Amino acid sequence: MRAANDPITWSPQRIAVAGVSGSGKTTLCHQLAELLGYPRVEIDSLYHGPGWTQRETFLSEVEEFIAGPRWVIELQYRQARPLIAARADTLLWLDYPVPAHMARLVRRTVKRRVRRQPLWNGNQEPPLRTIFTDRDHILRWGWRTRNKLKPVIPTLETRFPGLTVVHLKHPSHTTRWMRALSHTLENERPASIPSRLPRE
Repeated sequence: MRAANDPITWSPQRIAVAGVSGSGKTTLCHQLAELLGYPRVEIDSLYHGPGWTQRETFLSEVEEFIAGPRWVIELQYRQARPLIAARADTLLWLDYPVPAHMARLVRRTVKRRVRRQPLWNGNQEPPLRTIFTDRDHILRWGWRTRNKLKPVIPTLETRFPGLTVVHLKHPSHTTRWMRALSHTLENERPASIPSRLPRE
């Protein structure tokens, strides 16, 4: 398993991002897709049907997406996790301290609810008061599952030999790794091809 400071000695082509609820997986996936120009799908949009029910086509649509040569997607949902890990060559694990993770989750949840933000297939975050009555409210779920990936992710490189895992333990580590990826791409790009990367 690699860390944020380790050199990027391979060319990431099929990238998955792992982390518990609210850790910033979707945001990082968007950033990677924009930087690299790779296809991107938000896995929650494939999973959630009306009323927060699982869509029957979930796994088949995941398989169709990851059949491509390059992509970015979240490593999420127990049924889909081994399918994605078997095809990915790079896994970025957002393993942030609990205070940082929960602060992000609270901010996101409150913003979505206050704005009545439409999510997938017309779903919305429930009223904030339901945190006291709903055991599976996203904030309670996030707290309860805050450590669920710690015994899982370290086993993936052994189970899937073509996979490189990068362990990012703080948001600053993620920023550092993305900056290193940007510099790597700049160094590999022929001078005749204009860069699409943002200047620092």
